[in-house]
Amino acid sequence: MGRGKARHTATPAAKTSLHLRIDFGGERSIGPGKVRLLELINETGSISAAGRALAMSYRQAWLLIDELNRMFREPVVIAQTGGGGGGGAVVTETGNDIVRLYRELERRAYGASTPEMRSLARLLAPALPTATKVH
Repeated sequence: MGRGKARHTATPAAKTSLHLRIDFGGERSIGPGKVRLLELINETGSISAAGRALAMSYRQAWLLIDELNRMFREPVVIAQTGGGGGGGAVVTETGNDIVRLYRELERRAYGASTPEMRSLARLLAPALPTATKVH
């Protein structure tokens, strides 16, 4: 190493992640937030519960689902009405296909890019300690 050049020996971040957003043109896109919303609707059976788990309002969650339903040929989520326990929401086969395909794309992209992500992480400056308050 030449003089005057600092060498960073930062260790790679404990958790390096890769986030994919797929843009289909226009206003149509899908990314980790929409996919996670679908997964949570699957888990909870509810748009409002899924939204709460993501710290978003019911309206925001509903708008994302409406966007997905308009974006794809088949509905992604359908509402179920009434009954003793009230209504709910169901992720359709198309919605489950979207989740599966997105997660597979994510897995492949992460696997293919791991060496480069490690190399990038090695270039990071050491993390600074968090500041402490002085009274």
